[in-house]
Amino acid sequence: MGRVASLTERTEVRIAVALTAAIGLMYAGVVSSLIQQWSSDDNYSHGFFVLPLAAYFAWERREQLAVAARRPSVLGLLVIIASLLVYTAGLLGAELFLTRVSMIGVIAGTVLFVWGWTHVRILLFPILFLLLMVPLPSIIFNQIAFPLQLVASQAGEAVITTAGIPVLREGNVLQLPSRTLEVAEACSGIRSLVSLIMLAIVLGYFTERRTGVRVLIAMAAVPIAIVANAARVAGTGLAAEWVSPAAAEGFFHTFSGWLMFVVAFAGLLLVQHLLSRFRGRTTQPVLAGAA
Repeated sequence: MGRVASLTERTEVRIAVALTAAIGLMYAGVVSSLIQQWSSDDNYSHGFFVLPLAAYFAWERREQLAVAARRPSVLGLLVIIASLLVYTAGLLGAELFLTRVSMIGVIAGTVLFVWGWTHVRILLFPILFLLLMVPLPSIIFNQIAFPLQLVASQAGEAVITTAGIPVLREGNVLQLPSRTLEVAEACSGIRSLVSLIMLAIVLGYFTERRTGVRVLIAMAAVPIAIVANAARVAGTGLAAEWVSPAAAEGFFHTFSGWLMFVVAFAGLLLVQHLLSRFRGRTTQPVLAGAA
């Protein structure tokens, strides 16, 4: 049960092309809004890289897909229908997140309906990777951003105080002798956090084979991004006092953001290197014994 009769290759291609065309027409506005947000919202500018990477991950599996058994499943049609209901709910409720996520559900359902579960399993990672291109709902985004603002401001206060500079913190606002620093939403670190998580997933994919290690690398992106952003806030405060108040804005402020992101990525590389060395040490005795 749950399967339909095997289809000829020509029929599969026709169905896939028809469904792809239908998806393209239905979701043209959704894709357009996504591209517009990636262009205007720095928090999600990494979305431009998600589609090419997902396409590459799928193309990399072409040999597995070519030899995989084709067992079309009617459950795929149910997934498509459920995703379209989510799309409708998003339209009626003016919730962009639902309409965008439903597109990924339709893609997964199409693969299941035309080719079957084996193909879904092979393409599962590229399909799930597409979720990274979908901006979070505002309510969830704010629930993440504000605590990050507080963490960054608290860490900045601690470092600046340790350096001997008097500072008064009120929420996410730091009052220094020379000026007032506000750890705004843009300085919360969520921008670098989301981008760093994507980079961590890609790094783990290309450097590790074990799923557990890949997950650890992705998880490491969270504390690394938080520490890097806290260091940026603290460094901005110190530079404003020791160098010039202008160091907290303009080019210097933007440059510090890029610099800390590079440092954070270097931290990811270090974590991956340490995990790789640990793996080598744990497998070496086994290999020696086998020899």
